[in-house]
Amino acid sequence: MRRTFLERLRGRPTVFKVAMTAFLIIYCLLTLYLILVVMVSSFKTRSDLLHNIMGPPRSFTLANYHKVVVVDGFLRFLVNSIVLTCSSVVALLFLSSLTAYGLSRYRFRGRNFLQIYFLLGTMFPIQLGILPIFVIIRALHLTNNFLGLVLIYAANMSVAVFIMSKFFRSLPYSIYESAKIDGAGELRTFLQVMLPMGKPAVIAVAIIHFVLIWNDFYIPLVFLTRKAVRTLTLGVFFYMSDFLANWHYVFTAVTVALVPVIVLFFLLSEQLVAGLTAGSLKQ
Repeated sequence: MRRTFLERLRGRPTVFKVAMTAFLIIYCLLTLYLILVVMVSSFKTRSDLLHNIMGPPRSFTLANYHKVVVVDGFLRFLVNSIVLTCSSVVALLFLSSLTAYGLSRYRFRGRNFLQIYFLLGTMFPIQLGILPIFVIIRALHLTNNFLGLVLIYAANMSVAVFIMSKFFRSLPYSIYESAKIDGAGELRTFLQVMLPMGKPAVIAVAIIHFVLIWNDFYIPLVFLTRKAVRTLTLGVFFYMSDFLANWHYVFTAVTVALVPVIVLFFLLSEQLVAGLTAGSLKQ
């Protein structure tokens, strides 16, 4: 039997494996170094950054954080991002999990078309349809409203459906049959049996979309024009628009926006890997 490409890579060390390992190590170290530079620079004064951009701060200061968080109201932007991101992720998980479960467990006319339809959704960015989306959201009077953005993000569930449907298909059908024999209805079977078993895939989807929504700049820029509803990305853009005058504040604003994502990744990195690899092996 011919060995697959991945099986050959798992064997003895090859030049390709060594080169890829070295590349990934260098890439990770470079990324960590740049993140560290940004965080350290957030504690520097403007003059210190001008003459000492890569080194440690000569005079440690929290004035940048006071200006960004307290004076400029960046804390409000942080709260806005948390509310918007968490609400969007919850709505997306609810809709995509139901859709993925239905596509993976039931046989009905048009099922293959729906699977292809959701798969095609991964090929086209939302920017291509921003004009009709804006017309719809404005007609619903949901501009400058988080509900409008939650609807947009929740509808963008092609990747979520793909990951979770793959996982649900990997679950043994006997579990579903056992729940039906015990008298559980369809909704109860999904909520109390299948969805808890799909926790790795759900967490993976939640992390992926949390990062995407948290870092999204384009959609909030189009639909959120009032300062009271700005997100962190729009707040960072406010400083970037006058970078030469505010570059010491830029590092502080970026650090505030970056830390929650880093903490989330380190807390849930194992679940992310488990969710992405779930269903890759046949039972």
